[in-house]
Amino acid sequence: MHEMIDLAWKDRDLLRDADVVDHIGAVIEKLDRGEVRVATPPDTPDGAWTVNDWVKKAVVLYFPIRQMQTYEVGPLEFHDKMRLKHGYAKLGVRVVPHAIARYGAYLARGVILMPSYVNIGAYVDEDTMVDTWATVGSCAQIGKGVHLSGGVGIGGVLEPVQAAPVIIEDGCFIGSRAIVVEGVRVGREAVLGANTVLTASTRIIDVTGPTAVEMRGHVPPRSVVIPGTVPKRFPAGEHGVPCALIIGRRTESTDRKTSLNEALREHGVAV
Repeated sequence: MHEMIDLAWKDRDLLRDADVVDHIGAVIEKLDRGEVRVATPPDTPDGAWTVNDWVKKAVVLYFPIRQMQTYEVGPLEFHDKMRLKHGYAKLGVRVVPHAIARYGAYLARGVILMPSYVNIGAYVDEDTMVDTWATVGSCAQIGKGVHLSGGVGIGGVLEPVQAAPVIIEDGCFIGSRAIVVEGVRVGREAVLGANTVLTASTRIIDVTGPTAVEMRGHVPPRSVVIPGTVPKRFPAGEHGVPCALIIGRRTESTDRKTSLNEALREHGVAV
C-alpha cells in the first residue's frame, strides 16, 4: 500500500487508475477507524513520535479524486468533497449539535464533541473532551483524557508531508482560546493557561529555577504554562513579543483531576 501511494504522489496521472483510487480510499477508511495514523507514538514516554509520510500523502491525494456534492442535514446545506463521520452511537462517541467531524478523522470511544470541528486525518483518543468552538486540525494527534477548552485552536498540517503534526499527549488540559500550531508537541499531563499561543518559533521559557531555560516546539510533561512576553529590540525601540512561560509542574498523582485542580490553585492559572 505504501508503494502505490508513493508512486501516485510522484505521478498524479496515476489518479486516473481505478486501483490507485481504491488504495487511497482504503487508507482513508483505515484512518477513519484508527487502524493507521499520521503519526505513531513512541514505545517509551520520552521517545520520539514517527511521522508516517505516506499516510499524509494519501490524505492529500484523496482530495483530487473526490467530486463536489451537495447534501442536506435538516435545514442545513453543505457543498463539499468530503463526507462527514456517522454512526456515533456505535462508536461510543457523544456529539452535541453542531459538532462536525470529517470522514477520515478517528474518534475513540468516550470522546465528547461539543459544538466543534475535527478535520480529516486527526486522531482523538479515548475520553477526550473537545469543548465548544474548539477545532482539531488535519492530522493533529490528541491523546487520551485530554480537555480542549472552549475556543482552542489545534493547527493542522498536510504539506510539506515531512512536517510533524501538532501532538497533544495524554492527560493534557488546554485552556480557553489557547492556540497550538506548526507541529508543537505538548507533553503528557501538561496544562496550558488561557490564551497561550505555541508555534514552532515561540520561545518556551522555564522560569521555575534560578536560571531560565529556553526551548522551542516542545512542552515537557506535566508543565504548567502561561502566556508571557519578552523584550526585543526593533529599529523603533524595544517592545515585548509573545512567549510562553513554564511556571511550575503538576504534581505526581494517580488522580489527574485532583492534580490539575492543585496545579491551578498553586499557580493561579486561568483556563
